[in-house]
Amino acid sequence: MCGIVGAIAGHDVVPTLIDGLKRLEYRGYDSAGVAVLMQGEIRRVRRIGRVVEMERAVGEANLTGSVGIGHTRWATHGGVTEPNAHPHVSADLIAVVHNGIIENHDAERARLQGLGYVFESQTDTEVIAHLVHYHYLQTSDLFKAVNQAVSRLGRICHCRHRGGSARQDGVRTHGLPVADRFGRWRILCGFGRIGHPFSDAPRNFSG
Repeated sequence: MCGIVGAIAGHDVVPTLIDGLKRLEYRGYDSAGVAVLMQGEIRRVRRIGRVVEMERAVGEANLTGSVGIGHTRWATHGGVTEPNAHPHVSADLIAVVHNGIIENHDAERARLQGLGYVFESQTDTEVIAHLVHYHYLQTSDLFKAVNQAVSRLGRICHCRHRGGSARQDGVRTHGLPVADRFGRWRILCGFGRIGHPFSDAPRNFSG
């Protein structure tokens, strides 16, 4: 079963993400990855195999950031490959991790491809990243974008954004938006099965 970790702090959260993923290794997985905001840009490292192998790659990439998400994947849609590992990114603007199944992902994939989106993986999760990206471009509002995206995905979600929340059955989401000094936005979202509610304040979480 996949594991999700996210963190936001006034310091580097990469060690927290990696430690969280190590604590979730008991669930079983075949790949691991993290994405962080680094100097206003989304930076991502993914590896097949154990978390320690991904950790080594993170060190080689000198990855740091005060906001980030991490994931351990147990393959369902698509094989055990690095492109299928989470997090998935859309246009260097949206990064997503997800635990669960998007039942109508084939139809949404085809629709998004018709809109010009290019898919790099075989996963259903990448549909979420591109769908949130599409609606974010229309609204410039993460809360609205996630709600509009998940309204097309059926059994999703709980979303919390700056004190607001929206619920549907099945999955929860958490958005961690941060603006860099140039006023651009990079957004990282975690999607996981509902287990316990998030607090109103962003903090470390797993699902």
